[in-house]
Amino acid sequence: MKNALAASLLAATTFATPALATAENYVLDASHSQILFTYDHLGYSTTYNMFSGFEGEIVFDQEDPAASSVSVSFPVRTMFTGWEARFDHFMGDDFFGAGDDEMVTFESTSIEVTGEDTALITGDLTLNGITKPVVLDAKLNQVGMHPMAEKPWAGFDATTTLLRSDFEVGAFAPFVSDEVQVMISIEAMQAE
Repeated sequence: MKNALAASLLAATTFATPALATAENYVLDASHSQILFTYDHLGYSTTYNMFSGFEGEIVFDQEDPAASSVSVSFPVRTMFTGWEARFDHFMGDDFFGAGDDEMVTFESTSIEVTGEDTALITGDLTLNGITKPVVLDAKLNQVGMHPMAEKPWAGFDATTTLLRSDFEVGAFAPFVSDEVQVMISIEAMQAE
């Protein structure tokens, strides 16, 4: 039992960055953070789209990893589809009907450390004006001194699966899959 408890504590402090003694704020590096989402298109192909250039903050607390948090927001119009007609369709009435100020937000509500460098991050995702709980399966890639920026840096990957219909953007389902695979890769720098 002592070994299991020690292993759990070690995993918790490793995920929460052992170099930090107390909670530290990190801000996302917009130039190296992206969200890729994919879906099945009529069984013929997998379609890829991306959000990039977004803002957010991560708070690490080594002594109490459950007190750590993640907060991200970005305009839905920052979506990159690679094809202008698809972008226009997504922003139209079939999907978002998005104005210039339509935002996507994610606010974590809990973090469960699951391994030496993994965790489940539960939070509230607001998309298309609808808020639903989402669980991100997250992995800490690396924490350390950035060789070019010469400041503390952290990198993470995460995945989740969403249902478009949960956020009232489920047009053409089931022909275009309701299920959307989401892959997130972010870098964050220690806040000034």
